[in-house]
Amino acid sequence: MNPDLRVHIETYIESLFVAPDPVLAQNIRDADAAGLPAIQVSPNQGKLLYLLVKLCGASRVLEIGTLGGYSTTWLARALPDGGTITSLELDQKHADVARQNVDRAGVGSRVTIHVGPAERTLQQLIERGAPTFDLIFIDADKPGYPRYLDLSLQLSRPGTVVLADNLIRDGGVLDASPEEENARAARIFNAKLAADQRLESIIIPVLGKKVDGMSISIVK
Repeated sequence: MNPDLRVHIETYIESLFVAPDPVLAQNIRDADAAGLPAIQVSPNQGKLLYLLVKLCGASRVLEIGTLGGYSTTWLARALPDGGTITSLELDQKHADVARQNVDRAGVGSRVTIHVGPAERTLQQLIERGAPTFDLIFIDADKPGYPRYLDLSLQLSRPGTVVLADNLIRDGGVLDASPEEENARAARIFNAKLAADQRLESIIIPVLGKKVDGMSISIVK
């Protein structure tokens, strides 16, 4: 598909369903000013995350990969009163920017950010018997996805919704042996996801400057 057409489609959908939001716009500006990579979800993906939280009636959300808190804000806004997000972030600077952004958005009281390797934090949550989560969003280092999935499922229940982002890599996953490390990691994860008998899954393509994809799974 023509790249310009992909962008036009993305912009068209955004113009219909994602109203301009000064708080989220400031979130991105602050992340840029702090030198964070511009890899947050798109506004359309943010709206999708919001709707999925609403659709499954989630009150406990686990996010693996906070970055600047953009997706965190979308998720938190969808929660009912008393709902919470546990967000895992490796980098302290990223976590500091995210904390400022979720507080400004008025959802800070719903968000707990744990700083450190996600695998370690997930294991700690499991060891202390943390309650299961209703929705889990994985959007972190791609080679870590298979391990994050396995650990996350120990914090899940039948009916938990599991999402993972960046799984098409502009078509890089179509190669049997992708040159790009993240495409190789995504291809491995996609195959694991398809074969995992604990889940029912699909990948939804995401259009924009590049073609990517987000998986949606339900724990059996």
